Amino acid sequence: MENISRDPYLLHHTAKEDRNLPLVGKTYWTVGRGKDNDFVISDQCISRNHAILQSTGNNEIFIIDLGSRNGTFVNGRRVSIPVTLRDGDRVTFGKTDVQFYCPAARELTATLRNNSENRDTLTSVLHERRLMSVMVVDMRDFTVLTRQLDEETLSALVGNWFRQAGDIIRDSGSWVDKYIGDAIMAIWFHGQETVQEEELMQIFQAVNALYKMTEQMSDQYPLPFNLRIGTGINTGYAMVGNTGSDEHPDYTAIGDTVNAAFRLETTTKEIGLDIAIGETTYQYLSEFKDVEKLFHQHQVMLKGYDKPTITYGITYKFLEVFLGENTTSPTEY
Repeated sequence: MENISRDPYLLHHTAKEDRNLPLVGKTYWTVGRGKDNDFVISDQCISRNHAILQSTGNNEIFIIDLGSRNGTFVNGRRVSIPVTLRDGDRVTFGKTDVQFYCPAARELTATLRNNSENRDTLTSVLHERRLMSVMVVDMRDFTVLTRQLDEETLSALVGNWFRQAGDIIRDSGSWVDKYIGDAIMAIWFHGQETVQEEELMQIFQAVNALYKMTEQMSDQYPLPFNLRIGTGINTGYAMVGNTGSDEHPDYTAIGDTVNAAFRLETTTKEIGLDIAIGETTYQYLSEFKDVEKLFHQHQVMLKGYDKPTITYGITYKFLEVFLGENTTSPTEY
């Protein structure tokens, strides 16, 4: 079957026909034996709900195994954490092979190669400076889990957590920009010069939902301890665009705003709280009720920074109090 679209797609070749699943019109697609999936494969080696493919825009597609019994493989390697698919990758669900194609990425690579003398100009066009909030959520003590859980349980746990985290973040107006081992990074874009109050509430409501979801998952699996997550949130300007190589373009945000969000998440362990936010994020929260009472200021040394950084921390328990007290716009008080 010839595909003339520039959109990414999966191709399933069988003796009878070639089946094509265009990865367009949605932000994620489910794969499995169950008839409620977007891509139904009648193979007894495939779980009813086997895997999910998620788009982050600009033709970047992640594949996430949902704890399937027989596993998901990319080019022969089992997927236990989310993996970015590349044009031409062979994906195996159970015993069924499909091919992933991304014509747009292929065309971009060809264009950059054929115009190597203009490579710097082409790259600069793909970047823009945006005001954004970056959220990083990390699963605590993940290394300990990998040592104490069998592969099947670990895969089911991670797949389920990533799937539900993706749903929560999509519902809050963002997407998972990066899956990094046991962590996720999400971005909320704001206006050119300011952040709306409702945008901030969406972010903190998403954090609260992620916390509750993680707590519930602790009761679903035979774990040596309850799952815990830490969260870092930072607001500021960053460059958005293609940061990858010619062969592997990677559309994401880069800059100090992003780096600090990761460092802030790490510092939650140092300050003994669940959430650490940057000073700019806190300033945008200043009009909300009881911010000074619920968020506590700390001075920390972030890795890679020469000077101390001011951060504001809060526990998940008091975040819920904060959200409850600010269910209406703070300007209405």
